[in-house]
Amino acid sequence: MAETYNINRIRNIGVMAHIDAGKTTTSERVLYYTGSSHRLGNVDSGDTQLDWMEQEQERGITITSAATTCFWHDYSINIIDTPGHVDFTVEVERSLRVLDGGVVVFCAVGGVQPQSETVWRQADKYRVPRIAFINKMDRTGADFRRVVGQIRSKLRARAVPVQLPIGSESGFRGVIDLVEMQALVWDQDVLGSRYTTMPVPTEMACAAEEARNELIDAVAEFDEAILEKYISGEHLSTTEIKSAIRTATIQSEVIPVYCGSAFRNKGVQPLLDGVVDYLPGPADLPPVQGADGKVSGPDRPVVERSCSLSEPFCGLAFKLMNDPFVGQLTFLRVYSGSVKAGETVYNANTQKRERINRLVRIHANKREEVAELKAGEIGGVVGLKSTVTGDTLCSENAPVVLETMDFPEPVVNVALEPESSTDSDKLFESLRRLSLEDPTFKFRVDSETAQTIISGMGELHLDIIVDRLRREFGVKARVGQPQVAYRETVTRPAEAEVRYVKQTGGHGQYAHVVMDIEPLERGAGMVFENAVVGGVIPREYMPAIERGVRESAASGILAGYPVIDFKVRVSFGSYHEVDSSEMAFRIAGSMAIKDLVARGKPVILEPVMALEVTVPAEFLGDVLGNLSSRRARVVRVDTSDCLHVVGAEVPLGEMFGYVTDLRSLSQGRGTQTMEFLHYAPAPAEVQLRVINAGRST
Repeated sequence: MAETYNINRIRNIGVMAHIDAGKTTTSERVLYYTGSSHRLGNVDSGDTQLDWMEQEQERGITITSAATTCFWHDYSINIIDTPGHVDFTVEVERSLRVLDGGVVVFCAVGGVQPQSETVWRQADKYRVPRIAFINKMDRTGADFRRVVGQIRSKLRARAVPVQLPIGSESGFRGVIDLVEMQALVWDQDVLGSRYTTMPVPTEMACAAEEARNELIDAVAEFDEAILEKYISGEHLSTTEIKSAIRTATIQSEVIPVYCGSAFRNKGVQPLLDGVVDYLPGPADLPPVQGADGKVSGPDRPVVERSCSLSEPFCGLAFKLMNDPFVGQLTFLRVYSGSVKAGETVYNANTQKRERINRLVRIHANKREEVAELKAGEIGGVVGLKSTVTGDTLCSENAPVVLETMDFPEPVVNVALEPESSTDSDKLFESLRRLSLEDPTFKFRVDSETAQTIISGMGELHLDIIVDRLRREFGVKARVGQPQVAYRETVTRPAEAEVRYVKQTGGHGQYAHVVMDIEPLERGAGMVFENAVVGGVIPREYMPAIERGVRESAASGILAGYPVIDFKVRVSFGSYHEVDSSEMAFRIAGSMAIKDLVARGKPVILEPVMALEVTVPAEFLGDVLGNLSSRRARVVRVDTSDCLHVVGAEVPLGEMFGYVTDLRSLSQGRGTQTMEFLHYAPAPAEVQLRVINAGRST
């Protein structure tokens, strides 16, 4: 259908789920029923549109978020399909940053899983309204009410069914629409394109009426007029009920719950109706806020940009991708105004001008060129040179710096060794391009061993990186064994005074700083404070001191790992009118932090993972024994449908090879998920081993 710009008829949504919940299958059915695709893509067959990477099709998992646009009832729906595996959680994070609403898919058998909780927390962080879709109602063990209960108890969300399933497992055939109070039954012979509307089955009439009253009771409190009518017993129209649901959903007070079986082509069309009826459009949300780009310093005033064409242009670059046909492609969410191909825009983060060569509408790995992107839209930009993930593009006359994104630090390292000199020449540039795409992937060259060290979120993450090096960039490399990305920190306050004095033939170098350090709680990062009074160190030298501190903190004194979770304060010092320079104070800051860390009783921190293992009851004892041998702390053991679910906290260093062990212990019937939880001080014997290993390299 022809696209017409109407900001009230735009929906920017993400589809999120834990792994194997059927998220990509649901997205593929959405494309089919909206007419964007003329075939039903299948994950098992490796022919989905949204999982377009070779690695995705081979492994049957989503690795990178894929964007596309489809149309439903005159609404333009921009969809981002996100990965379910924890190693690629960055894709979920940056997608949620720019989306207005979300569809969270749950398996009717597995229910709420650890990655479900992670995705939910991410959506809460960005205050993204969402609806839930309980998928796989046709599977053996499907239980709609149990999953609704888990959403309420585990996610602490007010889940409110707007549908009830008709049947379950092999008997699942349709749903009851609690708003319209009618049954929808699908015709399987036409790939789910048609369904029959009929009265609510007699045997379900009481349950449906009760569920409808619960729905109205939950949403009426968010509309005073509806609440008065409801209390007085007056009839509520379908329009009034939908309006109340929409208001409550946009305020994130309730989660409307749908159900179906995407694989069996049941339940997707009503879900699409829910997207346009209940999730917000760009204009339904508060104006985006950012720092005034005309002012420098930490105390810049906050400015707002409404989602309107009359406002100055601003947008957020939320993803970079290497495209074999157009080069670097930058994904852009436009928050206000509009931008046209050929225009020059201003990068408020780098304070550089960027020319927009082309604008494209993204359909997975395909591109459709457009002349303009307007407020509320998502598209791709070709031609940007110095823009990275999290940068704000805007009008130079009205600069604004939007809030950027925080990404977790990588926890697993491996060493790469190019197989030939040709591979060596191409390796650095290939890794640089991959690191621009993925903020959770980092690389460095060890100055002592000359090895290239790559870091990521897990073994799978790095395996994909190495595979992409080979396939996309033609780089072959030998890969070492995975290593834990340890950290260092201080455990007590300390003070240091450093004078950097160097005399050369011309101007000398002079910098004098007095600094102190104190430990912070886990996850606090590094805090730099200027406490100098009286101008003994000019303010213009403070960024240089901070830069020196950060550079040296990237390599600790015990085993060379980054130093984290500390506050450093500059309290005194002096300068020379002729010999002082930014370089001198940068070196002084670097020297001071090394001295401070040494005085601060440094320790090695190890990454601790949140582990969840699901096994049949007969294997529980063996699994718990194995976890105990890995220094795991079991925090809970739940029972569900003859299965035991073990929740534990375990050091990452003890978990290499665990998947193989679990498979052996459970005869292949156990499953596990694991994600980063926090850093914690390692035991003395582990610290000694890490320090000795660091000194021997």
